[in-house]
Amino acid sequence: MRRALLLLLFLFACTTGRAELSFASAHAIVVDEQSGEVLLQKDEASAAPIASLTKLMTAMVVLDAQQDPREGLRISTDDLDRLKGTHGGVPVGAVVSRGDLLTLALMASDNHAASALARNYPGGMLAFDAAVRRKIETLGLASTVIEEPTGLSPNNRSSAQDIAKLLHAAAAYPQIASITSQRKVSVPVNGRRWTVKNTNALVGAPGWNILASKTGFTNEAGRCVSMRVQAAGRTVMVVLMGALRSSERALDALNVRRWLAGEAPLPVLPGERKTRRMATAARHAPAAEVSPPQQGSDAADSSAPAATEAASEAEPDAGQSVK
Repeated sequence: MRRALLLLLFLFACTTGRAELSFASAHAIVVDEQSGEVLLQKDEASAAPIASLTKLMTAMVVLDAQQDPREGLRISTDDLDRLKGTHGGVPVGAVVSRGDLLTLALMASDNHAASALARNYPGGMLAFDAAVRRKIETLGLASTVIEEPTGLSPNNRSSAQDIAKLLHAAAAYPQIASITSQRKVSVPVNGRRWTVKNTNALVGAPGWNILASKTGFTNEAGRCVSMRVQAAGRTVMVVLMGALRSSERALDALNVRRWLAGEAPLPVLPGERKTRRMATAARHAPAAEVSPPQQGSDAADSSAPAATEAASEAEPDAGQSVK
């Protein structure tokens, strides 16, 4: 009797880690690259705004044109955000090589860079838009509509299953795979080196082997990420769309990796309970006296180089930018 009970407990422990996951993201899909089997899914066929996941398409179409990556392109006022009025990115007037703009668009999710790449496509924006439509048709992305190259428009829409196809195609481009699998990179902008970090903080993190990646965020799209990941001896495409918070997106990604390894999902991110307790304690603590900021300090000077670089690396507040 005791032996039978132990066997049942063992079998339960072995199967709980592979139970169906409960995603916080509104749309999700995990696909085994080799077999094409859908391992996990949640409302994967419904189209929704995709934010900067768009830039994977932008990068493929630009690379397909085989233009000189060393050619310098000037950022113009045409590259400014007229949709949401966001700021940041490569400044107007800067001349940056096409290859480095591709790096900034994919790694730092720079909207000015993505716009300049599309604007300098052979034949201009109309030709770029036509090439995007052809690419959508070629890849069989039945639920996908892309109206502009940055992802700022909520009319750029797709489904999780289409994004998995898009990611699979994009990862086959060596430049895209190389850029998006790096943790950070330094590129020359206006004669100075800009160091930018990957907007996907999981890239290069312990326990992760991410071969290609792109994040996305707008208020309409929520927190999105697409990743080609090696885990538990297999390569998978992971697409998460529409999470309300970055922590939800991160927990979904972590639990996908745990599921692949046969481990049980976590209810919260490691350390999140402690963080919540500290935040609660801070709210109930007496207010500390705050000294006024010193005039002219680097911390208050948005024109200081460190502040400029930090701003380009930070994930945006809601409604402020797109990543």
